[in-house]
Amino acid sequence: MQFTSEQRLDGDVLEREFTLGEIPGIFWTPEAASVSAPAPLILLGHPTLGLRKVYQRLVGRARHAAADGFATATIELPGCGERPRLPGAEQARADLRRAMEAGESVSGEIIDALILPLVEKAVPEWQAALDAFLSLPEIGGPVGYSGGVISIGTRLAVVEPRISAAVLFAGSFVPRAMFEEARQVTIPLHVLLQWDDEGNDRQAALDLFDAFGSKEKTLHANMGGHTGVPQFAGDAAAQFFTRHLK
Repeated sequence: MQFTSEQRLDGDVLEREFTLGEIPGIFWTPEAASVSAPAPLILLGHPTLGLRKVYQRLVGRARHAAADGFATATIELPGCGERPRLPGAEQARADLRRAMEAGESVSGEIIDALILPLVEKAVPEWQAALDAFLSLPEIGGPVGYSGGVISIGTRLAVVEPRISAAVLFAGSFVPRAMFEEARQVTIPLHVLLQWDDEGNDRQAALDLFDAFGSKEKTLHANMGGHTGVPQFAGDAAAQFFTRHLK
């Protein structure tokens, strides 16, 4: 991992951009993090819009986490931003748009073509990034995952033992294969669902929550669209991480 820039945000959060091979990312560290007092880490998942387009939302989440003593980090997803496009992804997005504009249900084939290749490539990249993050002396465990794409978070919760708890954002289409993986998830979960999310299959989100095998799992559903998550819902997610990562 090579840091390429850094700046102080309001004097108490250090923001550093980095590259990990071909993968760009951003790392935020609270002022109190040090070799003698390493900070726990939260991985920030995000939608497939590219880091620059979701930066303001990410930095808001990072500042909130830093106030609670957490370091946070994110990476550009495969096929997003300036990264090379995934084979078949553009066609899958076009098929998705056509189905939604026609008022048709989105087929499982379209969802699989759009989401599964992303999961297959993104999860090993997140694991490689986690190796690099945990090699920093000011970063310690435990580790949490927060955000979407929910299928990426689900796969990480299954295959990455260093992740101790996860806040998952239910706002993306879910391949049927992920329901079986969800049954293998055992870490504590806090799932955020916007009830009127215009791009989300609410019933699929509810079915996925039901499938999760975790003994501790909470569904926090709020009225409103995709970007209308109320502040108190974010506060509840922060309290969840404080309970499980500190």
